[in-house]
Amino acid sequence: MPKVNPAIMVWARETAGLTQEEAAKKLGFQDSSRSSAVEKLALIEHGRKEPSRPQLTKMAGQYRRPLLTFYLSKPPQKSNRGVDFRTLPQNQNERSSEEALLDALIREIRARQSMVSVIMEDEDEAEPLPFVGSHRIEDGRAVLLESLQALLGLNAAAYRAQPSASAAFDLLRRNTEQAGIFVLLKGDLGNYATALDTTVFRGFSIADEVAPFIVINDRDARPAWSFTLLHEMVHLLLGHTGISGDSAENEVERFCNDVAGEFLLPALELERLALDDNGAIGAITERISAFANEFKVSRAMVAYKAYRSGLITWETHNQLKASYREEWQRDRETIREQARERDGGPNYYRVRRHRLGSRIIGLVEHMMAADALSTSKAAQILGVKPRQVQLLLDTGSTR
Repeated sequence: MPKVNPAIMVWARETAGLTQEEAAKKLGFQDSSRSSAVEKLALIEHGRKEPSRPQLTKMAGQYRRPLLTFYLSKPPQKSNRGVDFRTLPQNQNERSSEEALLDALIREIRARQSMVSVIMEDEDEAEPLPFVGSHRIEDGRAVLLESLQALLGLNAAAYRAQPSASAAFDLLRRNTEQAGIFVLLKGDLGNYATALDTTVFRGFSIADEVAPFIVINDRDARPAWSFTLLHEMVHLLLGHTGISGDSAENEVERFCNDVAGEFLLPALELERLALDDNGAIGAITERISAFANEFKVSRAMVAYKAYRSGLITWETHNQLKASYREEWQRDRETIREQARERDGGPNYYRVRRHRLGSRIIGLVEHMMAADALSTSKAAQILGVKPRQVQLLLDTGSTR
C-alpha cells in the first residue's frame, strides 16, 4: 500500500478552511504529556508519522475528500466554478470554510453533469441546444426577454395565473426542463451541517449545449426560487458557466437580474406600486409584501426592482433586504424545529425527487429501462446510495 502524501494532507486541510488547531480538534487528537494535539497532527503533515486508517477516514470526512485523494502525487486542480459573478466581502479569509464547501458542491454537480452529458452522447440522446450561448449583453434586455419567453412558452400573466408562488415555480421549472435544461435544488452536501447560505451562492449554471444545468440554492426562501431560475436562464442564453451570489454589483449580474425581473414583473405593472420613500419603513414593507403576494414573487425582488426603477433609494433597498433576510432566517429555524417535533415528516424520496427535478429522473429511468445505465452510475447521478435508486424511482410524483 503506498504512503499518503504529506503535501496533500496540508492542502486538504487548508482547502477545507481549517487551521491546524481546528483540524486537530475535529479529528479527535488529544493533548498528552509528550505532545499536544496540534503537534500530533503536525507530525503527520510533515511526513514524520503515518496516519492510522481510522485517522485517515476521519480526515476524509472532515476535509470532504475521497480517501484516494491523500495518495495523489500532487493536489488536484481547484474545482472549476466557471466565472465567479459574485461580489465577495473583503474579509474573505473568514469564509474559507464556506468556500471549501462550495468547491465540494460544485465538484459534485460537475461530476453529475459530466456523466449525464456522456450518457446522452453515447446513447444518441444528445442534440445540441441552439439557445445556449445564442445571445450577448449587447443585444439588450428586451431581446433577451423576448427569447426567454419564447423558449419557455410562458409570460408573466401565465406565471401569475397559478394558485400559489410554489405552483408558479413548478410551472416555470417544468417548462425550463422541457426546453432541455436540468434544474436541481441543492444548497448543501447532504446534511444541514454543510448548508450554504445564499450569501455564499444563490445559483450556478453550466452552459453545456447537450446537458445544461441550473442549480438553485434551496436554502433560499421559496418565492425567490423563480427569480434565481430565470436569472440563471439568462446566463445560459449568454453562454455563461458560473456562480451567482446574493448581490448584483457588476454589469452582468445587473443585466441578468433586470431580464429576470422584467419577466416576472413588467415595468408597466410596477407602476402600480405606489411607494413614499420618505415614509416609515414599516409602511413601505407592508406595501411591498402585499404587492409581492399578488404577483407571486419574492419581496426582495420587488424591492430590487423598486430600487432599479428609482422608487426607493439604495439605502432603503438594503434596509429592506436585511429585514427580509432576518425574517426568513427566523422562519426557517421555526420550520426546522417544528419538523423535529413531528413524527416522521416529509417522505425522504419525495423530497429528493423534488430537489432533483423530473428531467434528470426521467433520463435515469429511461436509460435504466434500456439497460444503458447501471444502478451504481444511476446512484451517482441521483446522489443516493445504489440500494435507494429503485425506491426513489418508484416513489412517483416530483411534488
